[in-house]
Amino acid sequence: MIRRAGLLLLAVALLAVPLIAGGCALAKPQLGSEKNPIKLYFVPSVEVSVIVASGDAMTAYLKEKTGYNFEVKVPTTYAAVIEEMGAAEKDAMAFIPAMGYVLAHDEYGMEVALATERYGWGFYWAEYLVRRDSGITSMQDLNGKSWAYPSTTSTSGYLVPASYFAVNGITPGEKIEAGGHPQSVTAVYEGDADFATAFFSAPGDNWKIGDAPEPGGEFTYVEKDGAIQAYQDGQRIRDARTGILSTYPDVLEKVAILAISDPIPNDTVSFCKDFPADVREAIVQGLIDYAATDEGQAVLANDKFYDITGFTPVTDANFQPVRDMIEKMGIKEEDILK
Repeated sequence: MIRRAGLLLLAVALLAVPLIAGGCALAKPQLGSEKNPIKLYFVPSVEVSVIVASGDAMTAYLKEKTGYNFEVKVPTTYAAVIEEMGAAEKDAMAFIPAMGYVLAHDEYGMEVALATERYGWGFYWAEYLVRRDSGITSMQDLNGKSWAYPSTTSTSGYLVPASYFAVNGITPGEKIEAGGHPQSVTAVYEGDADFATAFFSAPGDNWKIGDAPEPGGEFTYVEKDGAIQAYQDGQRIRDARTGILSTYPDVLEKVAILAISDPIPNDTVSFCKDFPADVREAIVQGLIDYAATDEGQAVLANDKFYDITGFTPVTDANFQPVRDMIEKMGIKEEDILK
């Protein structure tokens, strides 16, 4: 009887081994390991292939500096990036515009760490684009006209223009959610929309607030590293129209900037709720260091990517003006994700 009891206990012990081992196997690998990479999300504001290639180059540098592995992801919409931040389990970060950040912060506790810089500017603008032969010469002329915009979660492409229209009594006609800034420009170029809204970055090195958004004069072009760079009056053109130059080389001659908005805080580098502070700190410093290298500038400042020349630390308070605009418009997170 004693022998049988011993054998029974041994059998139970042996059966328990795989259960315990299985329990250990279910434990999540360390964040940043090959089996549990940090998820790095980008909004689809430019060509996805360019975002992925640039993100891969960036994360290769970050891995060398921090030892962490990353997985670059480009969801199909701005809204999907916000959803992913809400669903993340302490393992995700995103390059996300101001409006998307505010919505994700207020709904899901997303935390901002950095704002991008572009050629010394910590902010950018919304631009209103029309065909040069459209006959549209003022913002009031947009009343009743068809409007192409990147996404309802785009700060420059939707929130700022929609707020301006509401305040100034302008009611656009048909609304076309184009899917990105290049697509919005394309809609006007091809005549599918009367006007479009997209991002505006300051041209050249001498432009200042109050100057005309287009320097004036003939456009000239230079091909560099397989990309077309456009100039006007010696100033490099950097707004959303340049995103389709390779497909539509005459876009600048055909599509004009009607007006630009007041300044908008630049897009952010933000982390999901409860992202580990030590990992975040290492990544933030890595990005700042990367932007200071020639390699980093070649990737980040590519105008086919995000045209980033640097990063600066910011807090949520920097985005209160955007939050005020969202509240004034009555925009809710469920309106964006519906």
